[in-house]
Amino acid sequence: MKFLIIMGSPKKNGNTAALVRPFMERLLQLRAEVDYVTLADLRIEHCKGCGHCQNVQDAYGCLIDDDMEAVVDKIRSADCLVLATPIYSWHCTSQMKALMDRHYGLNKYYGSATGSLWAGKSLALITTHGYGAAYANSPLEDGTKRLCKHSKLRYLGLCSARDLGDSQGFLTPEAEADACAFA
Repeated sequence: MKFLIIMGSPKKNGNTAALVRPFMERLLQLRAEVDYVTLADLRIEHCKGCGHCQNVQDAYGCLIDDDMEAVVDKIRSADCLVLATPIYSWHCTSQMKALMDRHYGLNKYYGSATGSLWAGKSLALITTHGYGAAYANSPLEDGTKRLCKHSKLRYLGLCSARDLGDSQGFLTPEAEADACAFA
C-alpha cells in the first residue's frame, strides 16, 4: 500500500512531526511505501474560486501556477492520504487549509466535468493540539468526514496527541504507542 503523508505544520521539527515520525516508521516496518511532503517547503496558493477546474474532465485543471499540481500527482498515485497538522484556533494550519481548498479540482461536481478524480482512496488525520482531543479536533474532523463523503473517499480516523506544556515532554510513550498502533 502506498501512503502519502502531507505535513501541514509550519514547524518542520515541531510536535506534529514528532508524532508523525513513529507512525511513518511503523508503516515502513510494515513494508508500506511512504512518501512525505512538507507544505512549508512548497508554494500552495489559495483557491481563487474561478471554477476553471470544474470544466476540465479527467485532469486536475487548476490554472494557478504553483506547487499544487505536483502534490495532486502524488495524491492520485497514493492509496492513502494522511493529513498531519497542528490545530490552531480549532482547525488546521493555513498551509493545510489552502491545500484542502485546492482539492476542489479533484471533485468535478460544479461544471461540465463530472466525477471524483480520487474516489476510492483512503484518508486519515494526525493532529497535535493544546486542548482536549474531542474539543480541539471536532471542527477539522467533521469537515474532513464531509470532504471524504463528497469525494467518495474512505475516512480511516484520527490519531492525535495533546501538548500539556513545558512541564512534560510532548511525545509521551503513550502518544508514540498510539501513533504506531494507528499505522
